[in-house]
Amino acid sequence: MIHRTAESATDQGIRSRESPMTTRFRRMESAFGAAAPRTQVGSERRFEFTTIAPRSWPVPVMVFAAACITVGILWDISWHATIGRDTFWTPAHMMIYLGGTLGGWVGGWLAFSATFLRRDQLIGSTIGILGARAPLGAWVAIWGAAAMLTSAPLDDWWHNAYGLDVKILSPPHALLAAGMYGVAVGAVLLAAAQRNQPSAGGTTVAPGFVIAATGVQLSLASILLTELSFPNLQHTASFYLVSAAMYPAFLTAIARYAPTRWAATKVSLVYMAVLLTMVWILPLFPAEPKLAPIYNRVTHMTPPSFPLLLVAPALAIDVLFQSTRRRLGLGWTSLRILAAATLFVAIFLPLQWHFAKFLISPAADSAVLAGHGRFIGYMGERSQWQEAFWRLDRDPFTEITVVKMWLLALVACSVGNLIGTFFGRIRR
Repeated sequence: MIHRTAESATDQGIRSRESPMTTRFRRMESAFGAAAPRTQVGSERRFEFTTIAPRSWPVPVMVFAAACITVGILWDISWHATIGRDTFWTPAHMMIYLGGTLGGWVGGWLAFSATFLRRDQLIGSTIGILGARAPLGAWVAIWGAAAMLTSAPLDDWWHNAYGLDVKILSPPHALLAAGMYGVAVGAVLLAAAQRNQPSAGGTTVAPGFVIAATGVQLSLASILLTELSFPNLQHTASFYLVSAAMYPAFLTAIARYAPTRWAATKVSLVYMAVLLTMVWILPLFPAEPKLAPIYNRVTHMTPPSFPLLLVAPALAIDVLFQSTRRRLGLGWTSLRILAAATLFVAIFLPLQWHFAKFLISPAADSAVLAGHGRFIGYMGERSQWQEAFWRLDRDPFTEITVVKMWLLALVACSVGNLIGTFFGRIRR
């Protein structure tokens, strides 16, 4: 809030000569940036802001945008598996592009504000590109939103030209996935930067927004591995190799950054909450296929498969980092990375291996677990093979797979440790 002081005659004269646009900008400054009392500098008076950090309201909005994208893409996959190829204007598509548009709008507003309204005050917490300034997270979100909006007409043309997608990641979908992930990464970067940016009253962003943003990002990243992560594929080498290459990086990064205690565990719980929400809600809505051939007559929206049990290795990694946080130096950092990779493989591999056996059995055929082939859409046939593991002949899990898995987890934990260190230092 602007604290008024006695205005000199010169100051009043300057005010009287302000254009309407300048007056409007001044009002926007008071609405979106906290200002301190005017201070005397020589013979002039000016506004000084108590903090160089951007306002915190964009962070929850950006996290909400990333959540809309993640929920929308899960809804869209279910829509395709249940109803088939439909018009572009489906509710699922609208939720996806709502998230992209909202994320791009927030990033655009931050760029506009830092470039034109508060350039001098925010110069220390923004990055300049081609004369414009914005936080790093805003730039990434703007790029992501632009990629998403560009992919929309390309995807519509692709379907009209080539029909149904054989794979999820067609060229337009790959561009869309990169854009969606860009908005999610922008939300994490923005939350981390503003959380690290001190203000007069403490940090400007609660750690919970960093946890929520990272959990949504993890959920979105897991969707990219959908075609390799069905329960019936969780005895193949490919599933464990891609899991070891990706998930330890997320868990190690947030455990290293540690915006709050048990950060990796909380992020994994957010991931599970997002997936389970869709597992439990989507089948409540009736729907039928509109395209042939129909091999599985579904009558309700198809749920995604049950989320992976990442919470167990996440808890172990949290314990590791919290118990050794005061141990500094390259040697301790290397030991933490080695231990984190070992813990992930030692816990995730047997736990998910045996849980997959349960998920494909008739005992998991319930609305709570969505097992026993409930995730199979109208294009797949539910028969005896839904109780068997697939591709074991082409993609067998062997002893050498464990070694490869550990090496990939080691690389992922190393990358995650670097990312976590960066998160702890980012201010822009």
